[in-house]
Amino acid sequence: MAFEDPGWTLLRPEHPACGSGVGVLLLAGSSGRVDVPRARLLQRHGATVLAVRWFGGPGQQPGPHEVPLELFLGALDVLRPEADDLAVVGTSFGGEAALLVAAEDPGVRAVVGFAASSVVWPGWTGGAWTSHWTLRSRPLPFVPLDPGWTPDTDPPRFRGLYERSLAARADDSGDIPVERIAGDVLLVAGGDDGVWPAEAFADRVAARRAAHGLRTEVVRHRDAGHRAVLPGEEPAQGGQRMDRGGSPEADAALGRAAWPAVVRHLGLEELGGRAVLP
Repeated sequence: MAFEDPGWTLLRPEHPACGSGVGVLLLAGSSGRVDVPRARLLQRHGATVLAVRWFGGPGQQPGPHEVPLELFLGALDVLRPEADDLAVVGTSFGGEAALLVAAEDPGVRAVVGFAASSVVWPGWTGGAWTSHWTLRSRPLPFVPLDPGWTPDTDPPRFRGLYERSLAARADDSGDIPVERIAGDVLLVAGGDDGVWPAEAFADRVAARRAAHGLRTEVVRHRDAGHRAVLPGEEPAQGGQRMDRGGSPEADAALGRAAWPAVVRHLGLEELGGRAVLP
C-alpha cells in the first residue's frame, strides 16, 4: 500500500502555488497499465494525481479478481496529506472500482467514470469465476456471466455477453450502492461501446441515485466506443484483443464533450473562466 510501489506514479502540480487543491486517484481498466498519460494531463491542470497499478504487481492479484478495495482506500490515504479534496477517476473495470471506493469513503468529493459499470462483475482466476473485488476479506456479490454466450465476431465484441448476463439475473445482487456516494458523479459513455453497455450502465447509476435525490451527470456520444480520448491524449493502446466499438473520430468527439465536465467536477484550473485545453 506504500507509495514506494514501483508500479505507482505520484504527480504533483508543476506550479504548486497555483494547484487546484484536488488529489485524484487514477485507475485504469483491465489492461493493468498505470495510466501515466492521463495522469500528466490532469497534473497540467493543477491536480495532484496518484496513478496506481492494482493487479499484476508485487503482492497483488495476478489478474482482476478478488482485488481488495482496501488497496484503493489506502491509496486515498496516500493522497490525503497532499490535497484539500479527493476524487477518483476510473476507466472500465477501474470505473467500477471508482464507484465502489467512493461509496466506501465519504471523503471522496467527486467521481469520474469512463465506461464505468453499474454492477460488480466477476474475474477469472484460471479455475473459477469470482468477484472482481473484496472488502474486509470477503468477495463482493457479483453478476454471473452467462455461460452459454459465445462471440459471433472476430475480434470478439463482448457487449452481448454483459447484456445477456444482466437480463438473466434473478435479483439486484451485485448492484453498486451508488446512493452512498456523497460526492458528485460524472459518467462518460459511448453508445457504440463494444465491450459492454456503458451508456445503459450510466443510466442505471443515474436512476438509482435520482431515486435517492442525488444528481448524476452523464456525457455521451452515440457513435463513440469504450475508450474516450480527452483533448491532448493519444488513443490508448494494448489490452485484450477485442472489438471496443466506436471510431477515432467519435471517441475523440466524446472526449471533447466530456472535458469541460471533467474540469468542473474535479475543480481543475481554468483560465479566464474557460477550461484550459492542452
